[in-house]
Formats: sequence, C-alpha cells, structure tokens
Amino acid sequence: MKKRIGCFAAAMLLVCALVGCGGSKTAVSTDGSTSMSKVIGALSETFEADTGITVTYNATGSGSGIQAVEEGRCDIGLASRSLKDEEKAKGLTETVLAYDGIAIIVSPENPVQELDLDTIAKIYTGEITNWKDVGGNDAEIVLIGREAGSGTRDGFESITGTKDKCQYRQELTSTGDVITTVSSNPDAIGYASLASVKDTVKALTVNGVVPTEASVKDGSYVVQRPFVLVTKDGTKLSDSAQKFFDYITSEAASKVISNAGTVPVK
Repeated sequence: MKKRIGCFAAAMLLVCALVGCGGSKTAVSTDGSTSMSKVIGALSETFEADTGITVTYNATGSGSGIQAVEEGRCDIGLASRSLKDEEKAKGLTETVLAYDGIAIIVSPENPVQELDLDTIAKIYTGEITNWKDVGGNDAEIVLIGREAGSGTRDGFESITGTKDKCQYRQELTSTGDVITTVSSNPDAIGYASLASVKDTVKALTVNGVVPTEASVKDGSYVVQRPFVLVTKDGTKLSDSAQKFFDYITSEAASKVISNAGTVPVK
C-alpha cells in the first residue's frame, strides 16, 4: 500500500510540473518578423525578469507569423508591416508597437554616402546598374533583398514604389543574412531594419537625412515602417500572454523599446 501511495504522489508531482500546478506560469509564444528580434528580445528579457514567465520567439518572417496567429499556432504574431485588408478580413487585428527605419546599407568600402529615394528605386529596378553612375566605383551593383512575404521587403518596395519590379541578385530569409552578405561584398546594396544594423555595414543617408531614431520619430527619414503585434478577434489570450501584451504596449516599456533602437508609439 505504501508503495502505491508513493507512486501516486510521484505521478502527481510530474503532472503538476507538466500542466502548471502550484502556481507555475504558462510560456508565451511569439512568431514572425526577424527584424523585430532585438526589440522583442529586450522586452521579453525584462518581462521574464519581472514575472518569471518565459517568452518564446520563433523568427519565421512577417507572413509566417501572421499565418501562425490565424491558425492558432502562437499567442502573438510579429509583423514589420501593416496588415493587409484581406488579412483583417480573416479576423486579425494589428497593434502598432513601435516604428523602425529601414536602412539602405552598403559595405564600408563603398565610397557612396548618400542616395535619394528616386535613385534607390532606379537601382533596384535595374535602370541604374553601375556604381559609377551614382558617384561610386566602376562596378556592377549587386542587389540584395529579402524573400517574398518579408515585412521589410514589403515596406521597402511600398515606400520606393518598386513592388514586383526589383531585380534582385539574392533574396535572403533574414535581416542578419542581408547584413552579412552586404558586408562581405563592396559592390552590394541591401536594406535592413535600422535597429539591427551593425558597424560591419554602412547605412546611407537618404534624401539628405541620416537614419536615426530621432529622424524616424520626427518623420524626416522617409524609409520607415511599423512594428506590429498581431492577434485574432474572438480568441482570448492566455493570462500570461495578456500580461505580456499589456506590458509591451504600456508606457513602462517605452524605454526598453527605445534602447533597442526603435521608436515607441507611447
């Protein structure tokens, strides 16, 4: 009998550990934009330290994150673009977390310092193909971009008016891959989240404005887009997910968002 009681007690302890008995907290799952990794990482770290609730982040790209919410595979989707009308028609809701500049990047070895928006568009659509035509070296311009479904790509192409017209040499699946590829090729040009840009690449001045948090905030830097949280109408968030959502959209999170290189809405 004692052996049976001992086995039963051990089994109950295991069940409690698995299902959250004794006040343990359910993890929060997020999925989507690779450009939001820095800001979501910073917010998650602070939230976890304060609450003990774990936040997971699956960097799949904006389109995949939106789909994950629609299919109920995550708590909160992350998109570096606004939702499309057809996505809203499926019951999805967007909440703007912050604004981020899209930096136009080249290798530090590239002598070009500045381009205007019209020239950037002409480069990406293949109208301008040599760096010498924009003050650079006599070399073919290598166009690097993101894959279809990327929020960064959608933002860049919408702002420059180049949707479905870009002549990419490579279409990469993450912000980090774009930065790495451009940094290793002096003839390459790419675009990436300003919050993710490192000193391995050089961010170009656009229309005479340097991309910074301040120029994104005042609107003078025109290549910018929203960082969006995606949820589904009629689907109640878990207590843990609601706590995380409330925290990251509060004024208390503004400093963390700002320190991550993006411009908080509040």
